Amino acid sequence: MRRPITLRRALLLVGATLALSACGKHDDSAAMSAAAALGPQSTAADPLARGRYLVKAADCAACHTTADGAPFAGGVKLASPFGTFYGTNITPDKAHGIGNWSADDLYKALHDGVTPTKQLYPAMPYTSYRQLSRADSDAIYAYLMAQKPAAVPNHEPELSFPFNLRFGVRFWNWVFLKDAWPDASNQASARGAAATGSADWYRGRYLASALGHCAECHTPRGKFGQLDGAKPLAGAALGRIAAPDITPHGLAARGWTAADLQTFFATGIAPQGSAFGEMFPVVHLSSQYLTHDDLRAMSTYLLGDQPPAPQPLPQPQSGSADAAQLEAGRNVYLAVCAGCHGLNGEGKPHVAVPMHANSTLRQSDAHNLIVAMLDGIGAQDFPGLERMQDMPGFATQLSDEELAQLASYLRATWGGQPADVTADAVKALR
Repeated sequence: MRRPITLRRALLLVGATLALSACGKHDDSAAMSAAAALGPQSTAADPLARGRYLVKAADCAACHTTADGAPFAGGVKLASPFGTFYGTNITPDKAHGIGNWSADDLYKALHDGVTPTKQLYPAMPYTSYRQLSRADSDAIYAYLMAQKPAAVPNHEPELSFPFNLRFGVRFWNWVFLKDAWPDASNQASARGAAATGSADWYRGRYLASALGHCAECHTPRGKFGQLDGAKPLAGAALGRIAAPDITPHGLAARGWTAADLQTFFATGIAPQGSAFGEMFPVVHLSSQYLTHDDLRAMSTYLLGDQPPAPQPLPQPQSGSADAAQLEAGRNVYLAVCAGCHGLNGEGKPHVAVPMHANSTLRQSDAHNLIVAMLDGIGAQDFPGLERMQDMPGFATQLSDEELAQLASYLRATWGGQPADVTADAVKALR
């Protein structure tokens, strides 16, 4: 079960002995009630239907199904600083998959990262999946065992020493694997020991923390790869595209509302922009399949449900920049961007998103903006009839100085950020 390379595959970019984090299962009644309430009512009495819904919510296909391979047969290549991992075969094939596993075996793999034959690297996010209820683990098991077996051999990880020594993961687990819910806001301390959140908040926490394992990409890490418990969901740069701050205050600062967040998870597009990088497969393979009630619950958890909940900030005024600097950036914009994004940043339906209210421009760090300009964004088909054309990368067309001028213009004009992007900052990301 998995998540994509750098939004939801970023957890795999740190997957080794010193890699992923400590999220845990907290067996409270509110959490278990939240787990039981997930999904459409029609799945409640049907383990296979419920298992299918949970597998979608957990984004398992992203790591275990290649673009041209059999469902869940593994083989997805996952690069990391420690070497290369490959998604494993989780079909019922007895030779290469999990055909010989029991429901207890799957639960132990999800909860502790231990299979009948080996210790898993935390590239498989058991650090978050350990929060799953036993009932949901069993439903996932029932669904996987009902799939068609695929006799596809697994690829062993290609890791450098000492990360190729699996036993080292046991020491990492001993230090960092904990039973505690990562909290997406400061609400936990604000509630107090006796206080409780709304039913939607608990339901959303289960969806985001256990199934969605959002913390794996969106929480910064310590020097040993563990999640920084003092900064839950405050953003992290684990791959080419940095996972942004999705705390209530971080989302509010970029203008997100509950309605917009639900629309984004369901369709990949909102007034704040479209999903790109590793967030696109999250929507494509996972969140678009969640029910309206579950999308509402997840948005409630991420945005907060306790007063004083931060309110979305309006479109900011232009950031600081001198006239000459803005003019240089605007000239670059008119030359290479305005044809798709509009003369005044209004965007074009089914072609390019608006610059107005764009969440990436409102981030304090220009990292993702620079990477998007350098690398481009491939054409993307979203749920329904919506799509966005490919955005070409300008790494070979524009100099570091020109890209810096463009980024500064975009941020100052539509993001309310200072026009402080330098040519050196662009060069560092080439």
